[in-house]
Amino acid sequence: MTKERTELKSIGYEIFIGILSILSIVNLVLLYAVQDTSLDTVLTVMNALFSVVFLIDFLYRIVTAPAAGAYFFKHFGWADLLASLPFAQFKILRVFRLIRVYRLLREVGIRTIGRTLSKDRAGSSLYILLLMGIFVLEFGSLAMLRVEQDAPGANITTASDALWYTIVTISTVGYGDQYPVTDAGRFIGAVVIVIGVGIFGTFTGYLANFFLSPKKNPAPSVEAAGTGTASVEALRLRLEESEAKLTEIRKLVVEPT
Repeated sequence: MTKERTELKSIGYEIFIGILSILSIVNLVLLYAVQDTSLDTVLTVMNALFSVVFLIDFLYRIVTAPAAGAYFFKHFGWADLLASLPFAQFKILRVFRLIRVYRLLREVGIRTIGRTLSKDRAGSSLYILLLMGIFVLEFGSLAMLRVEQDAPGANITTASDALWYTIVTISTVGYGDQYPVTDAGRFIGAVVIVIGVGIFGTFTGYLANFFLSPKKNPAPSVEAAGTGTASVEALRLRLEESEAKLTEIRKLVVEPT
C-alpha cells in the first residue's frame, strides 16, 4: 500500500473536506473582491466555522497518520495547521488541503469512489446533509437578507439578524423573534426548515444505527473449522469404543456360568 493510500480517510470524509476547502477559497476571494459590509459579516462567520472544522481535520490527520512527522513536513501538514488559524493571510494555504484531497481520490479511482459511496449510504447521506446545512447557513442568510432588509415592516435588516434567523430555523428551534415578512422570505424560510428537519432526522438515524446495530460475527477460520472436525471425529471414536464395551458386557451377562 502506498503512502498516498494510507493517508486516505473515508471517501465521504475526503469529499466533504474537499468541498469545504473549495467553498472557503471562494469565500476568501469574495471577501476581497466584493466590498459589502453585510457580505463581510456573513463570510467572516463562515470562515470562523471553517477554521474550526479544518483545525479538527488537522488534529485528526496528525493523530491517525502513519508517520506524524512525514505528514507534517512532507505532506503539507504545516500548511493545514496555518490555514486553520483565524488569520486571513494564511487562508490561501487551504489550496494545499484541496490538492491533497484531489491526489488521494485520484489514486483511488472514480469507480471505487462510486462503489464506496453507494455501499456506505448512511455515511454519504450524513455528509451530504452537513454540506447542505453549511450551504444553507451561508447562502440562505445572504438570500434572506437580500429580500428582507428593505421590505416594509421587516425585522431582518442586518447580517447578524439573517444569520440568527437561519441558525434558529435550521436547528428547528424557531424562537420567533426574527421572521420573514415577504413571500420570497417565507419561501426561503420553508426551504431552511425542511433541510433542518432532514439534517437532524438523518443524524439521529445515523447515531441509532451506529450504537444499536448488531456486531457482525466473524466467519470461522480454517483452523477453527479443522479443530471442530477433529473434535467430532474423536467423539465418534469414543462412542464406538463405548458401544463395543457394552456389547462385551451384555455377552458376559447373558452367557451361563
